[in-house]
Amino acid sequence: MSPTTLTAAVIGGGPAGLMAAEQLSQGGVAVTVYDAMRSVGRKFLLAGRGGLNLTHSEPLESFLSRYGASRSHIEPLLATFGPDALRTWVHDLGIETFVGSSGRVFPSTMKASPLLRAWLHRLRVAGVTFHRQHRWLGWADNGALRFATPDGEKQVIADAVILALGGGSWPKLGSDGGWVPLLQARGVEIAPLRPANCGFDVGWSDHFREKFAGAPVKTAVLHFHNFQQQGEFIITETGVEGSLIYAASALLRDEIAANGRATFHLDLAPDKSEADLRQRLAKPRGSRSMSSHLQSRVHLKGVKVGLLREFVPPANFADPARLAAAIKALPITLTAPRPLAEAISSAGGVTFAALDQTLMLHDLPGVFCAGEMLDWEAPTGGYLLTACFASGHTAGIGALDWLRRE
Repeated sequence: MSPTTLTAAVIGGGPAGLMAAEQLSQGGVAVTVYDAMRSVGRKFLLAGRGGLNLTHSEPLESFLSRYGASRSHIEPLLATFGPDALRTWVHDLGIETFVGSSGRVFPSTMKASPLLRAWLHRLRVAGVTFHRQHRWLGWADNGALRFATPDGEKQVIADAVILALGGGSWPKLGSDGGWVPLLQARGVEIAPLRPANCGFDVGWSDHFREKFAGAPVKTAVLHFHNFQQQGEFIITETGVEGSLIYAASALLRDEIAANGRATFHLDLAPDKSEADLRQRLAKPRGSRSMSSHLQSRVHLKGVKVGLLREFVPPANFADPARLAAAIKALPITLTAPRPLAEAISSAGGVTFAALDQTLMLHDLPGVFCAGEMLDWEAPTGGYLLTACFASGHTAGIGALDWLRRE
C-alpha cells in the first residue's frame, strides 16, 4: 500500500492535534482534522489573548522539574520536541520570538492569532482538511468514527486516529471531558479529571470581600511545606487565584483532597527580615492610626493590611513581635479548589500506563492520544503549551511509523 493512500483522523484542533496532523501530513498521509467548535484552536487563542507564553528559556533541568510527578512521562516527549525545537518551529512559520524579563518566551507579535493563521495556512497547503462542528461520539459497531454534525450523524473510517480532545477545563471552548466515558467504555484507564492551575476558596468576611475582591497582592512569598516562591496573586470574591497560587495549586489541591483543607503561609514583606520589622514596628506611632503606622514604618498598605486585619487577632497589632511574625508568615487556609470548569487546565486523564511510548493505546491499536487529555499537569509559564506541542509531535510520528509498519 502506498503511503499516499493512508488516512488519519485527528480529533481536536488544538496545539497537540494540529502538531500531530502536521507530522502525519509531512509523511504523506491524508489527514482530516475534526473539531467540535466553529473554529479550531479556541483555547489556544484565549491563552494568547494577553500575550502568548509559548515556552520558557530556563535551563532544561529546571524546566523538566516543573512537571513534578509527571516528569518521567513528559521528559521523553521533550527530548524530541523541547523548548528550543518549539522556538525553531515558530521561526519556521515566519514569526520571531523573544525572551521576556521573567524568562518566558513569547512570539514577537505577542498574540496567538498570527501564529495560528500561519500554521493553518501551512497545513492546508500540505493537504490537511478541516471539518468543524463535528463532535466525536465514539465508535460505531463497524469500527467507524461517529460524529454529531449540523447535518446529522456521520461516520468516518480512518487508518489511524489521533485523539487530542483536551482536558475538562474551559468547556465553553470545547474541552469538556466528554470523551472520558467513550474511552472508559473501551476499557481505557483514565485518572479522574481535576482542576489544575486553579483558584481556591477561602471564606472571606463580608467586609474584606466587599473592599478587596479584585485587588492584586504584589510581591509576596508563598510557603507551603517545601514549596516557596515569590510572585503575585489576586483576591477574588470567593478566595484567591493568579500565577503565584497556580504555581502551588497541585500541592494545595492534593492537600485539601487528603485533609479537607490546606494552609499556606504568606510573607507580605519579603524584602525585610522579621527582626527589622519588629524594630520598625516598635517605634511609637503616636496619634497615627495603625494603618498609617504600617504604611510609614514597613511600607504595607491596602490589601496587605487588609489581609492582616482579616487573620491577625486585634490584640496582636499592639505587639510588635507578634505582628512582625504575622507579616512574615501569615497563615491563610483554603477550603476547596474552584470548579474544574473555571481552571486554566486539568490534571488527570488517560494514564500513561494505558499508552505505549509512542502514545498509542495498548487496547486500541492505531489510536493515539495527545495533549491535555493525558494524565499530567504543569504550572503556567509556557510549560503547558510546550508539553502539548511535544505530545502531539510524538503521537504524530508514532502514528506515521505505525501506519508504515501496518
